[in-house]
Amino acid sequence: MPGLNAVPRLPLTHLAEPSYFEWILAYPPVKALLPLPVLAALAPLVWWFFRDTWRAVDAEATAERSARTGEMDLRPAACLCITAVVLTLQEYWGGRQLFDSVIRPWLRELDATGHTWVKIARYDELYGYGWWALTRIVGYVFIPFPLWKLFFPQDSLLDMGLRVKGFMGHVWIYGLCLAFVLPAMVLVASQPDFGTYYPFYKNSSRSWADFLMWEAMYGLQFLALELFFRGWMLGALRKSLGSAAVFAMAVPYCMIHFGKPYLETNGAIVAGIVLGSLALRTRSIYAGFLVHITVAYSMDFLALLRRDALPAVFFAPG
Repeated sequence: MPGLNAVPRLPLTHLAEPSYFEWILAYPPVKALLPLPVLAALAPLVWWFFRDTWRAVDAEATAERSARTGEMDLRPAACLCITAVVLTLQEYWGGRQLFDSVIRPWLRELDATGHTWVKIARYDELYGYGWWALTRIVGYVFIPFPLWKLFFPQDSLLDMGLRVKGFMGHVWIYGLCLAFVLPAMVLVASQPDFGTYYPFYKNSSRSWADFLMWEAMYGLQFLALELFFRGWMLGALRKSLGSAAVFAMAVPYCMIHFGKPYLETNGAIVAGIVLGSLALRTRSIYAGFLVHITVAYSMDFLALLRRDALPAVFFAPG
């Protein structure tokens, strides 16, 4: 998670001995090149599944551009500039720097002046991630959506992935995506860096209460992320760029994964294109959100299971 904590690396003795297959995958030249044939193999399948969706969106964008009769469309410039500003603010002010200098001292003062519910010594790390989640929710939702309505009042925010009509008719796509994603997730979970990276909140194993509090804020952050990338960005760009909006969105989406395990970051390229195309097809972010949150929760659970660190009690003593 860039911009908050450098996630501590546990000694490999905490994990199961790697198999020969895992050792080969960890060999740097193999690991560096492995995603390339996988991406090449997936490309025709993604094209086959979404080609009609892309063509339909391209036809809509062509009609929109023709209707403007030469008038300049400011939507791509506005969208990409807002995206750059939001991600920059989050990277530099949504993590350690502001939390350490302002938020933590304020929490410590509250704790020291009789507000015993704060429990800063016990939940310091969780508060840090709470700040991280809050800045993502504000940056992904409460900055771009109001600004877009201000700049382009004729655009409906419901067209930015918020419509629920027809959702049940597309639930089968959710199952199909998971059928492809879950085996890939098992492969990623076999990597040594996976078990040391997830969950972000290292005290998740202290109690089920810690685990559930973390997963709740983690889930809200994912909902905000889907609203931003697959909702707002695609809604802002689809009339101008057509299907190219998916690939424009996939670039910053991949980049926010820098610092995560290598294979997962490569997987974000596929996920960005597939979830973006899925959002165009269903005109909503909800199916993609279900895929995303299912994978995220499963990865946290698998990481704890892999190092035999699942919580043993609901509330930790003390």
